[in-house]
Amino acid sequence: MSTSTPLAADTAMGAVTLNVADLDAMTSYYRDGVGLAVMEQTGPRVTLGRSGRPVVVLVHTPELRHAGPREAGLFHTAIVFDTEAALAAAVYSVARLRPASFTGSSDHLVSKAFYFDDPEGNGVELYWDRDRTTWSWIHGQVEMSTLFLDPNAYLREHLDERGLAGEAVGDARVGHIHLSVGDVATARDFYATTLGFDVTLALGDQAVFVSAGGYHHHMAMNVWNSRGAGRRQRTLGLGRVDLELPTSDDAGALAERLRHYRVPVRDDGGSVHFEDPWANDVSLTVAPSATS
Repeated sequence: MSTSTPLAADTAMGAVTLNVADLDAMTSYYRDGVGLAVMEQTGPRVTLGRSGRPVVVLVHTPELRHAGPREAGLFHTAIVFDTEAALAAAVYSVARLRPASFTGSSDHLVSKAFYFDDPEGNGVELYWDRDRTTWSWIHGQVEMSTLFLDPNAYLREHLDERGLAGEAVGDARVGHIHLSVGDVATARDFYATTLGFDVTLALGDQAVFVSAGGYHHHMAMNVWNSRGAGRRQRTLGLGRVDLELPTSDDAGALAERLRHYRVPVRDDGGSVHFEDPWANDVSLTVAPSATS
């Protein structure tokens, strides 16, 4: 694993913004299902999170069309929980609210994950990380797999009385974002060479996983449904991805790096915005602890 990444080791994912057609249904899913709290609701925008940390921002944009199945955009938003009891509570809650939204579960060696589709078809991963000391790295790549994980057995083992009662248990945040892109080589060049993430896993021309600070992945890009896709138009679904940098100096350095690579950036005074090659909007923000 390379240690020469220009991205700060404490770089993390911030909130994910989704453009939505039915604000009430989507708010209910992430509040009553996933167990996020409504932190702020202003007009067409609802911010949901856990422990004061935004996780999902919903923006009511019913005039937009749904993205086509072969277009670039969001593959899934992955929300990581701090304990297996917290993960079990969220999985149980979503399964009770919308049982048909469950799409699968896997043991990835570094993590245990459960997959759903929200009411507007956005992929959602709910997961828990094993301790980093148990992860295996081989020739600079993290060892991951897709092993069978029985959801019912998982709930029997980890669901406690709080989860059964419908309580939101533990802490949660965005752990990683997985995008659908047009080709992997371009994604790797942009997110690793230009943006500065380390490549942690490469699956040929199918997918690439990248991170900062030795995490298994903060972002992933694949072509499983979208090979050859071009730049996006504004649609329902992914509105923006936020990257959190530890300090304003880190954010400023990354903005200068983007300018060096001739990536247009826009600074609104609070964050720096840019687009990836498929017109996915990305924002650089500073972690709340650094600004408080």
